Amino acid sequence: MSTVTTDIQYNPEELLARPDADAYELVGGGLVERKMGAKSSYIAGQIHHRMEEFCRSRHLGWVFPEGTSFQCFPDDPGQVRRADVSFIRFGRLPREQPPEGHIRIAPDLAVEVVSPHDLAYDVDSKVEDYLQAGVRLVWVVNPVSRTVRVHHPDGPGATLRADGELTGGDVLPGFRCPIRDLFILPQPAS
Repeated sequence: MSTVTTDIQYNPEELLARPDADAYELVGGGLVERKMGAKSSYIAGQIHHRMEEFCRSRHLGWVFPEGTSFQCFPDDPGQVRRADVSFIRFGRLPREQPPEGHIRIAPDLAVEVVSPHDLAYDVDSKVEDYLQAGVRLVWVVNPVSRTVRVHHPDGPGATLRADGELTGGDVLPGFRCPIRDLFILPQPAS
């Protein structure tokens, strides 16, 4: 992620009106470009797929893919963030329908997949923003180290390694996935 240097300040509605809106977040009124690499995007898609199958079969809630925008930050009402994958349990969205624009409630779970251009400071800042907004569980998936950092609002996070197992805790009860499975890339037939 990198901030676009410009003197122009944007609001959430102006961000939605941009033809390239999906490429940006809005932080402090400034556009922050989201640069997701192909490998990170693929891994985010795999996580989305696993979570979607799990949640759909149990009627748990909405699983949103990368690019879904959230305007749910009480300390900065004009801030817009985009998780790589997110989950909102049923009963939280008005009329059980996603809005046309930004979602104005914090997701229950936000997933960030680290990309080659992401700075640790930016990822940590985004995690902190989510936790302060009321997100109950944040996973930071790192394809290079093949780890997942798990964050909760009530304490220090844990780092899970490739031989560990990712669980949904009380946010996605029963969800389990071996960490190594998140990083399996397709191989051509031999």
